[in-house]
Amino acid sequence: MAPRLTEKEKHRQIRKEALISAGLYVAFFIWWYVTGYGIAERGTPETYTYILGLPMWFFLSSIVGYILFCIAAVVVVKKFFKDFDLGEDEEEQVE
Repeated sequence: MAPRLTEKEKHRQIRKEALISAGLYVAFFIWWYVTGYGIAERGTPETYTYILGLPMWFFLSSIVGYILFCIAAVVVVKKFFKDFDLGEDEEEQVE
C-alpha cells in the first residue's frame, strides 16, 4: 500500500519528480546534441569513423545515448520517485 502523505508533501514530491524528469530530458538533449553535432566529422562518408557499421557520431548520439538514459531513468525512478496516492484521503472526502 502506498504511504499517506499530506497535501504539502504530495506537492513537494510532485515538484521534485517533475524537476528531475525535466533535468533528465535536458541532459539527454545535451548528450544528443553534443555527440550528434559536436563530434560529427566534416567531409565525405569515406573519412568517417565507423562503429558497428554506423558513423561514430550517430552511434554515440542515438544508440549509446538511448541506452544510457534508459538506464539513468530506471535508476532515478527507483532512487528518487515515491509511490503515493494522488487522490484525496477518505477522511478529507467525508468532511
